[in-house]
Amino acid sequence: MAQGKEHHYTVKTVWTGAEQGPARDYKTYSRAYRFEIAGKPPIDGSADPAFRGDPARHNPEDLLVASLSACHMLWYLHLCTVKGVTVTAYEDSAEGTMVAEPHNGRFTEVTLHPVVTITPDSDAKAAEALHERAHAECFVSNSVNFPVRWAARIVKAEAPAA
Repeated sequence: MAQGKEHHYTVKTVWTGAEQGPARDYKTYSRAYRFEIAGKPPIDGSADPAFRGDPARHNPEDLLVASLSACHMLWYLHLCTVKGVTVTAYEDSAEGTMVAEPHNGRFTEVTLHPVVTITPDSDAKAAEALHERAHAECFVSNSVNFPVRWAARIVKAEAPAA
């Protein structure tokens, strides 16, 4: 069986909350952390506020939903360029559902809501259909054990006035 090309990613996670004191008591220790990736700006994070985190920082749950949204978008844009669909704008309001159970939790689904604007001469049916292919190609959605759905809306840009 042929194996595909491997890609490796390295992220350093630093618990910056240690600056506020050691983790001795569940209710009082800081959940602050920082992701460091060589050559890129750091990302400051915390736990979700429901789990005593800082609401002003990114949390792992937000970042998982964001990763799914970004991966879908990047594959979608790639496929549109290959198929001759010209995209002029793309916005997604992705939503994830997580169920917290005693001692663990899990995501049950993520739904993407991309609104894609295409040029007047682009094929709206092709633009719609490419979401299925983008979903199938997305590395991140292929790596999770819950459904990732999408409800896309295709908008044709108005032709420029003559």
